[in-house]
Amino acid sequence: MTATVSLPRRLAAEALGTLLLLAVVVGSGIMAQRLSGGNDGVALLANAVATGAALPVLILLFGPLSRTHLNPAVSLVMALRRELPPREALLYAAAQTVGAVLGVALAHAMFGLPVLEWGVRARTGGQWLAEAVATASLVLVILGLRRSAPAALPWAIGAWITAAYWFTASTSFANPAVTLARALTTSFAGIAPGDAPGFLVAQLVGAAGAAWGFTALWESGEARSAVPAAAAQARPLSSP
Repeated sequence: MTATVSLPRRLAAEALGTLLLLAVVVGSGIMAQRLSGGNDGVALLANAVATGAALPVLILLFGPLSRTHLNPAVSLVMALRRELPPREALLYAAAQTVGAVLGVALAHAMFGLPVLEWGVRARTGGQWLAEAVATASLVLVILGLRRSAPAALPWAIGAWITAAYWFTASTSFANPAVTLARALTTSFAGIAPGDAPGFLVAQLVGAAGAAWGFTALWESGEARSAVPAAAAQARPLSSP
């Protein structure tokens, strides 16, 4: 269906979907922080469960329109694989970033906070490696399961991101638009703006590396007809 959806509608879907994703991520982080009594473990669990539950819904909702990237790293991979024109990938990334910032603003407004605030939560050092791992593994999940188990893909993405909240030191941002937007909140989900560039580089390197690795391991020596065109148009490809 995406082949028949106009580019402006696809961009609107990407912006709205990413807006809702950030409203969930940041809103649940604020609520978790307020209700957890200072227990970061409980707050992280609540934040992870809310995000993991929302992702499959958003993927299924917006998949017929834009295939639900909601993530510039995913759009980059689709461009590298020549499944999305580079110009459209850039426009997707811009729409996703605008939507992400608006999602943070919406979450803040719902909880009576200033519309946007510079993040203060330090995320440095090994967290950059964690972001490369989180993004690379997410891309592998997307590329692999859309071939072998497309119907399970939305649920698999939600489950993987929930797990990655816990096994990565960075709590798995795995998304450049999410990173930029979360630099505009002082909530539990935030990141200090000075730490965001390291996350962005790690995410893009991880995504590109996973795209190369997938081609080398899963597609080496075979024709690049991984996803039949008609089926590919109906299969969502999202992330946080």
